[in-house]
Amino acid sequence: MRTVFSPLFVAALTAGIAAAVTSQPAEAAFKQKGTQAQEQRKEAAAQIPTCQRPIGTLSVIEPEDATHWWTGQQLPAPSRLIKAFVNRSRCFTLVDRGAGMAAGQFERELAASGDLRGRSNVGKGQIRAADYVMIPDLVSQNSNAGGNAVTGLLGGLIGGKAGAVVGGLNFRSKTADVVLTVTDVRSSEQVAISEGSARKSDMGFGASGGLFGGSGLGAAGVGGYANTEIGQVITMAYLQAYTDIVAQLGGLPDDASAAGAHQAVTVTRAGRLLANSKGTGAAVRSLEPGMMLYPTGVKEGVMWEVEDEMGNKGWVSSTMLELSR
Repeated sequence: MRTVFSPLFVAALTAGIAAAVTSQPAEAAFKQKGTQAQEQRKEAAAQIPTCQRPIGTLSVIEPEDATHWWTGQQLPAPSRLIKAFVNRSRCFTLVDRGAGMAAGQFERELAASGDLRGRSNVGKGQIRAADYVMIPDLVSQNSNAGGNAVTGLLGGLIGGKAGAVVGGLNFRSKTADVVLTVTDVRSSEQVAISEGSARKSDMGFGASGGLFGGSGLGAAGVGGYANTEIGQVITMAYLQAYTDIVAQLGGLPDDASAAGAHQAVTVTRAGRLLANSKGTGAAVRSLEPGMMLYPTGVKEGVMWEVEDEMGNKGWVSSTMLELSR
C-alpha cells in the first residue's frame, strides 16, 4: 500500500527542511561573530593604553617582598615592567627613585664639595616631586590554591620544581594574579587599587598585537617578560591592572600638586591675622611665634590667605612664615 501525503504536508515539510538548512549557517555565523568580538576585546586589553597628557608625576617602587620571586624566574623586577608601560603610555611623568636617583645624588655631593666645574647648575631645589607612588605586587596566596608557604617560598627563590605556587603565581598552570596600588604622596591616601589576572591562553593576544614583538616590550629592557611563558602571563596580568588604574585616575585633576592640601606653615614672629590683603579693617586675631597656619593657595604679592586651626581665615605676610617641619 502506497502512502500518499497531502500537498499541504509536503509543502510544510519542504519549508522546514529549507529553514533547518539555512539556519545552521546563520547560527554558525552568529557564533563566529561573537567569537570575533570576544577576541577583539582581548586584543584591546593586550594593548598599552595611551593618554593625551600626563595624569601626574609617578614613582614606581618595588613591593615589600623578601622572596624577590622574580629573581627565581630570571625576570627583571616588576617595577621595570611597569616603567615600560608608563613610558609607552605617556599617562604619567616618570621620576627615578632608584639607581638613577642615587647617581644624581652623588653628582650633588660632588657639587656641594666644590669638585664640579663652575656653572654646572647641579644643586638643591631641582628634583621634581612625585605626585603618586605605584607599587606592583602579587595577590596574596589563596590557601585553596595548592602548595604551602614553604614550597611557595622555595619555588620563588630557586625557580625549580620544589614549589609551584608563590603569592599570586602558579608556575605549573602558568597563571598570574597581581595587584597595583597607587598612593597620593601628599595625603598618603591610597587613591587607586586594581587587580589583574591572566593565564597561558591569553598570551596569543599579546603576541598578535605586537606587545611582545621586537618593537614592543622586547625592546624595552624587560626581555624576560617578553620571551618566557610565565613572563608573558605576568605581563598580561599587570597590563590589565595598569589599564584599569589609568581609567580610575582619569578623573583626577591635571595638576595634582595644586589639587592636594597645601603644606602647613609656622609663624616665625609675632604679628596679626588681617581681614584682607590690604591690611585695612580690624585684625582677625593676633599671631604668636610657633603657631601653625594652613595656606588656602590664594596669594596677592607677598600676602597669603591662610586659616588657623580654629577655622579663622585671614591674610598674613609670607615673610612671617616658614614651612612647618
